Amino acid sequence: MTDVQSRRRRSRWPIVGVSAGALVLAGAGIGAAEAATAAPALTFVAATKTVTAERYVGEDEVYLSFDLGLHVIAGKEAFEVRARRTGYDKPITAHRTVTKKGKKTQVALPAGTVKDFTGLTDFTTITIKNQAGKVVASYRTSFCGNSYSSARTRRDAPATNPYPTRCGGENPFTLGAVWGVQAGWNAAVADQPSKPGALDKLTAGKYTAEATVAPKYRKMFGIPDRNATAKVTVNVVDAKIDEEGLAAARTRDAREEPAMAQQVAAAGHDRHAEEGDAGRQVSSFRPEFRAAASRPATLKAAPKAGPKPDLKSLPAWGISLSQEGTKTYVNFGATVWNAGSSPLVVDGFRRTGTDLMDAYQYFFDAKGKQVGSRPAGTMEWDDRDGHKHWHFTDFAQYNLLKADQKFAVRSGKEAFCLANTDAVDYTVKDAKWRPDNTDLSTSCGANTVVAVREVLDIGNGDTYSQDRPGQSFDITGLPNGTYYIQVVANPAKRLSELSTANNTALRKIVLGGTPAKRTLSVPKVYGITG
Repeated sequence: MTDVQSRRRRSRWPIVGVSAGALVLAGAGIGAAEAATAAPALTFVAATKTVTAERYVGEDEVYLSFDLGLHVIAGKEAFEVRARRTGYDKPITAHRTVTKKGKKTQVALPAGTVKDFTGLTDFTTITIKNQAGKVVASYRTSFCGNSYSSARTRRDAPATNPYPTRCGGENPFTLGAVWGVQAGWNAAVADQPSKPGALDKLTAGKYTAEATVAPKYRKMFGIPDRNATAKVTVNVVDAKIDEEGLAAARTRDAREEPAMAQQVAAAGHDRHAEEGDAGRQVSSFRPEFRAAASRPATLKAAPKAGPKPDLKSLPAWGISLSQEGTKTYVNFGATVWNAGSSPLVVDGFRRTGTDLMDAYQYFFDAKGKQVGSRPAGTMEWDDRDGHKHWHFTDFAQYNLLKADQKFAVRSGKEAFCLANTDAVDYTVKDAKWRPDNTDLSTSCGANTVVAVREVLDIGNGDTYSQDRPGQSFDITGLPNGTYYIQVVANPAKRLSELSTANNTALRKIVLGGTPAKRTLSVPKVYGITG
């Protein structure tokens, strides 16, 4: 599963990767990493001396698919950075975790090192020259360390990697991130420009890409100067998009995905179920976290004390207008996240022969032992295109309020499949850095199941983006003026949590224009335009 899939989106272009055995440039050598006492804190490496880049020319853009094979390898200790802001109007501060006199401590990174949650700003400069030595592209990339493709690079490295698989920052209201490279493990270094068109001058031919770690990061993280630069030959070849093959693949995916979801649900676990458990980060599928065999006959009440989830609503984001026939809609994305001390665990038990389940919330003590449960409403099967899974009906509610904050319109979205789609704040205590259910196929079951478990882990948010069915307000008949998008978590208060005082968030919007051509403006909130 890719980052894109976990965010419920698909790329327009095929991506071609190139892999090869590891080769450390500039004399560092993997052998140096084997010698733990001599290894630097970080080593910058390239996996191969030559890569092939495929160039696709579309109707309105040029796309270059390549992988320079750049990596950072951690030395005898893990490399870890925590970035956080105390409020949306506050700057992001970052601290590196280091060991001093046998104790872990946090060392502040210089101001400006981290400007957003995509990683360390301007970590690498990549310059691409043609055979005549002329620069045809030059850009900078960030680095965070989190990666799906990390692996250990020496035999005595730890068996598992606790760090997240993506950098974060997809959500404009992210509060905190954890970035890391396990000791002796590698992490890919971003090599793609963020600016569109930066690689348009690379036609078919041979080029040299030179990647250099910025001097301030060499000093900051102990990267030797001799290991700070890598050169890779890039052979650019023209390629064609197989439109018929692409269409066939999409048809095949559409046909196979429901069957795959059924297999996953029937097996009772997802793709991470067998990966083990390092510090409760690699997998939450311990015995006490597996779906219950049957609905509880005798319920223990929800404990008055002890760990509980705490659902918080973020302001709506990704807000836009759309026209469908004579109707006008305001589309929006919305996130509810868990800032509590326990995951939100909801099991649904099917009423035999129906498309309805009875839902129960389960509670766990600090050691993960189940200590109670309570009724939590229902789950229902949603057979609409774009869904085809079980929805929990009491998770959230979206309303459009008038300027006086009185009710105007309710969203067509009334039920939810819980999934850990966004890392909202991984710096909170016991945050789940490697959640299991990060997409809908592993979270919400198929119509052939008798029970389903839906989980929202600590530090994680469940986002429904503006392209999901029902994620909109019909504003056709509403007059122009100021309105508020209201996101409400746990609207019926059927879920037990630490606090319900933080369950509602408002986002101001202004409607204008004419009935035939409406306009929308979205004022900043906390300085955020998203």
